[in-house]
Amino acid sequence: MKSYYKYLFMAVFAISCVSCKKYLDVTPDNVGTIDYAFRNRNEAENYLFTCYATIQQLTYVQNNPGFTTSGEIIFPNNLTDFQGIDPTGFNLIRGTQNAANPGLNYWDGYNGGQATWKAIRRCNTMLENIDKPIDLGADEKKRWIAEVKFLKAYYHFVLFRLYGPIPIVDVNLPINSSTDEVRVKRAPVDSVVNYMVRLLDQAAVDLPPVILNPTKELGRITQPIALAVKAQILATAASPLFNGNPDYISVKNKDGKALFPAAYDATKWDKAAAACLTAITNAEANGAALHKFIATASVNGLNDSLKTVLDLQTTITEKWELNTETIWALNPVFPDQSYCMPRLTSKAAANPSFQGTFAVPIQEQELFYTHNGVPINEDKTWDYVNRYDTRTGDDANRFYIGNGYTTVKAHFDREPRFYADIAFDGGTWFGNGQVNQNSQYYVQARGSGALAGPTDRVRLNITGYWPKKLVNYLTVYDDGYTIADYRLPVIRLAGMYLLYAEALNEQGKSTAEVLPWIDKVRARAGLKGVAESWTTYSKDPSKYTTQAGLRQIIHQESRIELAFECTPGWDLRRWKELPLALSKPLQGWNIYESSATNYYRPATMVIPIFNVRNYLWPILSDDLVVNNNLVQNLNW
Repeated sequence: MKSYYKYLFMAVFAISCVSCKKYLDVTPDNVGTIDYAFRNRNEAENYLFTCYATIQQLTYVQNNPGFTTSGEIIFPNNLTDFQGIDPTGFNLIRGTQNAANPGLNYWDGYNGGQATWKAIRRCNTMLENIDKPIDLGADEKKRWIAEVKFLKAYYHFVLFRLYGPIPIVDVNLPINSSTDEVRVKRAPVDSVVNYMVRLLDQAAVDLPPVILNPTKELGRITQPIALAVKAQILATAASPLFNGNPDYISVKNKDGKALFPAAYDATKWDKAAAACLTAITNAEANGAALHKFIATASVNGLNDSLKTVLDLQTTITEKWELNTETIWALNPVFPDQSYCMPRLTSKAAANPSFQGTFAVPIQEQELFYTHNGVPINEDKTWDYVNRYDTRTGDDANRFYIGNGYTTVKAHFDREPRFYADIAFDGGTWFGNGQVNQNSQYYVQARGSGALAGPTDRVRLNITGYWPKKLVNYLTVYDDGYTIADYRLPVIRLAGMYLLYAEALNEQGKSTAEVLPWIDKVRARAGLKGVAESWTTYSKDPSKYTTQAGLRQIIHQESRIELAFECTPGWDLRRWKELPLALSKPLQGWNIYESSATNYYRPATMVIPIFNVRNYLWPILSDDLVVNNNLVQNLNW
């Protein structure tokens, strides 16, 4: 007991003397309880799960910058009751980010950001004490060490994507560390990347290839997860944001050390490509394959069009243990289906339980291809100029659009991923308790008299588009609701195929090497291969034959395939393409109008604010005062 109070006094004294510890958790707290936490295997396992805790909070997409700042989703900023959603992350594209009080502050753990440095500290504490439980077997100990090394690498990656060069915290500092020792410096980009990769290499060899007991262990890290994350890290390091970015040449530590590489290094794409292939090979060897719809007993006799849509939609919502495509998902169930679903029945219209306020802008729906598998502004057979004219649904399109319902021409003749991913005025909805393909619900979004929502009209979806992809077709919303839970994927096999295609193209490989990986994804989506689609239907038929043209195709393909999964927002950052995605006002339809003619007039919802400084997060200004070794990110 005396020892406990001795350590407690040391902790309080150190914190009071070294106030800078608030900005970066590098010393352990609750020192007196550490021996207790590792006194036996069961207690140590509880601490292991504590190391996992922060990563599981990423299931709240409203706190994920990859979701909120990508231009894929608009959240209304005029609600008096946000119904459980913190709007901080969504407001960042409105220009609210600042250094005095950063939104989604993952550095300090404020304003929707997770306490990432604290999570790293927990991992270090686990590694430092792993030898204490005498009843912990050698094989299990190796696995736990590997899991924690992975988590430590991933937490560094979370910070790296947001802040770029960060301090490397490999060990916890002693409780009696001096003020100068606690005032850590930011490490250069290449040093951070090498550190994360080294941890993952160490972890991968001792991680299990698959989870053999999903009931008890689903969500714990496997070898395919570690290898896939390594590929993501190396692709991020090879990308324009971090690989010879001229914007960041002047960013240096106070000792003059440059924090960003000054010159482009093509060999970084070689490393990324090799890591992608290793990750894919390992995942496939352990059973990974592109997902196909698994029908429940009540679903039968689906036509090919609807079957393809469900192949795509359930790629996200299928149970993890049944979904061969999910390499890694977050273990808690996705909590936000109610923000992604329209009101499909008159009873639902009178029941405001589901907010439906995650609104997809017109620009996002226009990203999806035509049914010929090329962009809508490139397809020489598709009427792009008159896409905002109206057209009435007919028998030929009844599986996609309500028969006899008038909607906009842009909703016709689109690729299956469009119908799987986005709900729109007139669009059919297989599910919500109705699984007969000939009597599907369809969305009626126009005007206050339609099935748009309660009398509190500010809670309507403000664009007229919902991210249908994020709703399980088995979820039912009527006078009550039943949510069919699922876990949101972090990494899918299709995403790894597209990442590998990107790396190969950046290496300058031939189309014969690159296109098969894209075409695997397109085939599952019901589309012809890139070469056939562009040659036959595009106004730019040779686009895919140049590196720059194929780069555009790969980027658009990735944004479509992974839409609303948080990945496109991070990709747009590393590609340095966010200014293009946010260069125009984000628009929706005139949702309060009842007639189709008046409804289908684009209206501005948000004018995004983005410049070079927004690529990286600001470090809280107070942290720079407390730790004078830290330097701020560019222009903050």
